[in-house]
Amino acid sequence: MQIGTNITITDNIATGIKSFLDQHAYSKIGVLLDENTREHCYPLVRDCLPAHATIEIKSGERNKNLTTCGSIWQFLTDQQFDRLSLLINLGGGVIGDMGGFCAATFKRGIAFINVPTTLLSQVDASVGGKLGVDFGPYKNHIGLFQEPERVFIDTIFLRTLPARELLSGFAEVIKHALIADPQLWKDLKSKSPWELSWQEIVPKAVKIKERIVAEDPRENGLRKILNFGHTLGHAIEGYYLGASKNRLLHGEAIAIGMVAEAYLSNRRLSLIEPILVEIGDFIRKNYPTARIDRDKVREISELAIQDKKNRNNEIRAVLLKDIGTPVADVAIGLGEVEEALQYCCDHT
Repeated sequence: MQIGTNITITDNIATGIKSFLDQHAYSKIGVLLDENTREHCYPLVRDCLPAHATIEIKSGERNKNLTTCGSIWQFLTDQQFDRLSLLINLGGGVIGDMGGFCAATFKRGIAFINVPTTLLSQVDASVGGKLGVDFGPYKNHIGLFQEPERVFIDTIFLRTLPARELLSGFAEVIKHALIADPQLWKDLKSKSPWELSWQEIVPKAVKIKERIVAEDPRENGLRKILNFGHTLGHAIEGYYLGASKNRLLHGEAIAIGMVAEAYLSNRRLSLIEPILVEIGDFIRKNYPTARIDRDKVREISELAIQDKKNRNNEIRAVLLKDIGTPVADVAIGLGEVEEALQYCCDHT
């Protein structure tokens, strides 16, 4: 299945990649992976690749930084990659974000393709050309826009995921439903995540994001709605990023962020109380261990001051008038952020 100009959803990942590579003449090929994708995912594509080098980094959001980028750039330099080379990013959101960033900046840009192996990266991170790395506690603080040559999505990789990682990606599916597809929201509510058919859900979620990105590739307007749950969610994720315990995965933080921003939607816009409760109950049921510490609310809130979406020294968030009716660029105060996070302490 072809979605847009550069997204291919396939049930035979090896054939899809081989066909693409047969049509291009790259001087060198590198595969960026981590210890998990080397073990579980690389064997599914290794034999379809021509001669190539592998670049292994440590998994996890805490390694998505400029230090790791330096090691990737050094490897490409040592291996004499030139501007006609290709980097294949085989992994989740960290690999796709950072690998794309490194490719787009190495020698002012080499080609790259994404092979997302997590639900999170398949429905969100690999689509839309946003690339970047974290800077201290600030999520994706350094980055740029650059589309990959191709994105190959195969749900076979989801069989390799731990349950927690799958649920992390599921949060972005929930977000897509809440901002753009009331029927998808009804469908998600009717089953547990383990009863869903990812072969059906993934294309639906990808089509929602691709449609929005196609209309607004540089996030000047419509694309901003994809940030629902992310203003507060990124602050939560950033705070717990370096924690030795209680560290939250991206989707877990975004799930809490969606409850918080639904709360503000109820207070500031027309989102009715029953829907706020519905969203909170659904998140609590599917993310029972996603919690923030009440005594850390102030510190978490202050991280939102540095959010990339802010303008004129105002914190900006995406709020909902109703399911499928988002409003971007709503200015919210620091006190409101604290109030919403306190609500989450009681309702997630």
